[in-house]
Amino acid sequence: MTQPCIICVAITGSLPTKANNPAVPITVTEQVESTQEAFEAGATICHAHVRNDDQTPSSDPEKFARLKEGLDKHCPGMIQQFSTGGRSGAGKTRGGMLPLRPDMASLSVGSNNFPTRVYENPPDLVDWLAGEMKSHEIKPEIEAFDLSHIFKAHEMQQDGRLVGTPYVQFVMGVKNAMPVDREVFDFYIHTVRRLFGETAPWCAAGIGAKQYLLNDWAISSGGHARTGLEDNVRLDKDRLAPSNAALVKRAAELCEKYERPVADWQTARKILGLRAA
Repeated sequence: MTQPCIICVAITGSLPTKANNPAVPITVTEQVESTQEAFEAGATICHAHVRNDDQTPSSDPEKFARLKEGLDKHCPGMIQQFSTGGRSGAGKTRGGMLPLRPDMASLSVGSNNFPTRVYENPPDLVDWLAGEMKSHEIKPEIEAFDLSHIFKAHEMQQDGRLVGTPYVQFVMGVKNAMPVDREVFDFYIHTVRRLFGETAPWCAAGIGAKQYLLNDWAISSGGHARTGLEDNVRLDKDRLAPSNAALVKRAAELCEKYERPVADWQTARKILGLRAA
């Protein structure tokens, strides 16, 4: 395979705290510094959440604005992908940062179970978020926690709610949602190719201890990879990850193993059909 591999770094998330791993970046300054290190290690997408000073999750557009300013300055060209996930807010507050026009934003198009709650994505909210992304020329990343979410993305593409070829990310390993299963993973790939075309780009994220395994499956199968402290705070059961950059370097080593170049930001933007930086 010669197709370049895009590495996405999910820097913070809504759940991990410094009690879980002191390297988790919480403040905007910490997030910018951590992302710059990951960018230099090969990550070309920054999947970003913001936090309050007490480490609780937030959807505050002002915090996202300060993060965007820092990333523009210190990670020029890097693709900025803001989270509209449900752990950070409720209803339309989840999309309050979209007028900032990041390159991308996450979009969950259906509901599913999480470890202790239902991850609610009602159709009217999904349509509103998709409409905001379309209005501000933001490319959604479809977070597929279930096979039905891939079909929903196809329906939305067909009726014009999504523009162009969706970028689908398979999320596996969340407790009570889709487990890490190779046959399901392969069927996800088959489904994306059947619905969106053989060359449609896709990504995979493994949660917790399965992060590295999903990196391996995705990179060896021609997809793109997500890593970072949001999804996993450890290198292995005995060692905490010292940084987001360390997890990115580990994914980059898999790219070398499978003889796939790590995509630079210019190549990543071309693959995903994004506007110039």
